[in-house]
Amino acid sequence: MSVGAVEKPDGAEAGMARDGENPGEKARAGQASSEGDQGEGTSPLGQGGLGADLTLLGHPVRGPVRKLETFPNRHPGRPYTVTLVCPEFTCICPMTGQPDFGTITIRYVPDGRILESKSLKLYLWSYREEGTFHEHVTNQILDDLVAALQPRSCHVTGAFSVRGGISITVEASYEKPGA
Repeated sequence: MSVGAVEKPDGAEAGMARDGENPGEKARAGQASSEGDQGEGTSPLGQGGLGADLTLLGHPVRGPVRKLETFPNRHPGRPYTVTLVCPEFTCICPMTGQPDFGTITIRYVPDGRILESKSLKLYLWSYREEGTFHEHVTNQILDDLVAALQPRSCHVTGAFSVRGGISITVEASYEKPGA
């Protein structure tokens, strides 16, 4: 699923307002593409801009949400790496009920979608009261990222703080077949 801005004859990107134009009016004036070009649950670029399908960004959220949101990659033909470092990850040991602390590092090469960072923050927060093993949570995060992003590749590292004299680092990777 390759998503990008549709080029208008005058060279302006569809859905993008020029100086002095109202982006909402520009979006209503003409659609950049049809709903079928974007995949399920997303808006065309011409209807409200790149973030039209985001439900968390710009809205008050008072608790954790196990939902990852994405927006269209404006450079789908160029392979590049996005790195997100989340040093405040917490979960609960499923055996003792004691808190576990760690740093989750996500590195991915996007294809058609980019991860919206507020949704990632709320998603990781949702693990704060969950009893889970480090190996499981790292792999679950990878699975959820792959499902949301459908990236070319994704690597998740869970570097957990010392407990009982042992620190644990878990690395999980995904490569899109044929990428």
